[in-house]
Amino acid sequence: MIDFRSDTVTMPTEGMLAFMHSAPVGDDVFGEDPSINALERITAAKFGMEAGLFCPSGTMTNQLAIKTHTQAGDEVICDELSHIYQYEGGGIAFNSGCSVKLLHGDRGRLTAEQIIAGINPEDVHKPITGLISLENTSNRGGGACYDFETFKAIKKVATHHNLPLHLDGARLFNAIVEKKEAPIEYGNIFNSISICLSKGLGAPVGSVLIGDAAFIKKARRWRKVFGGGMRQAGSLAAAGIYALEHHIERLIEDHKNAKILSEALAKKDFVTSILGVETNIVIATIGGKYTAASFAAALKEKGILAIAMTPTQVRFVFHLNISESDLAKTIDTIHVL
Repeated sequence: MIDFRSDTVTMPTEGMLAFMHSAPVGDDVFGEDPSINALERITAAKFGMEAGLFCPSGTMTNQLAIKTHTQAGDEVICDELSHIYQYEGGGIAFNSGCSVKLLHGDRGRLTAEQIIAGINPEDVHKPITGLISLENTSNRGGGACYDFETFKAIKKVATHHNLPLHLDGARLFNAIVEKKEAPIEYGNIFNSISICLSKGLGAPVGSVLIGDAAFIKKARRWRKVFGGGMRQAGSLAAAGIYALEHHIERLIEDHKNAKILSEALAKKDFVTSILGVETNIVIATIGGKYTAASFAAALKEKGILAIAMTPTQVRFVFHLNISESDLAKTIDTIHVL
């Protein structure tokens, strides 16, 4: 099967498997796993931050960030399409006891003006605004990227109101390579960043939460409470190190292929619109003879997997296991549907 369901389905490359096999390991709860320690240092250093914390998933790194930044009863500002709201099982309420101020942005991207309007006044009737959380790239926004000037404007708002600023960077390196940005610029803006290793970067599992040393020390305690303390997990961390060293620049290939697929989809009369493709995600709106579900089913019969995200939208996600021949076969299949 050609699997476009997500970039989470990637399999480790031969080089990554060999690197994992040779990784030194130790007990991470005791702080003694050299591979995990190295991954945390490398990731934090890329962004000019002081420390990192390796976790099993991006959901955990996001939830740890929220828990560490906030107090129970606070409110978290985010876009209504945000992963922390849509896909983390109500964790903001369950783990942190916080409510959510949902804002309607542009494909998951907020502006400084929207955030100013979303910050609660000093009023006993309202929750205290405790955190601003952004997502780059935006998953449900079709891999849309923020303009960095918007981040700078939002940072000014956050600083003025003494609010921490978190970034769900599940696909942050997709944005960085597409827009030719420097990771350290992000470290200068955000108080914490979640970096996912198991999507386009191709590691089998894991994310790293980065921030200053005091923040990560507190988050490490909460990771233990959440059940995220790991022992000899250095082999998994080694996959992350390999991904950071070998798989960042190749993300641009996924972006190129996504644009090619979007052009093929746009020629079909049952595709009524396509979100502008910036990175590795294509979201097509389906109408006419297909619903999103029936179009995905028709593709599956031909050996191609995609996700019906909504009753009208189908998502394709490119990653390192989608070859040029896979892309060609997919375009040929769509052509005859």
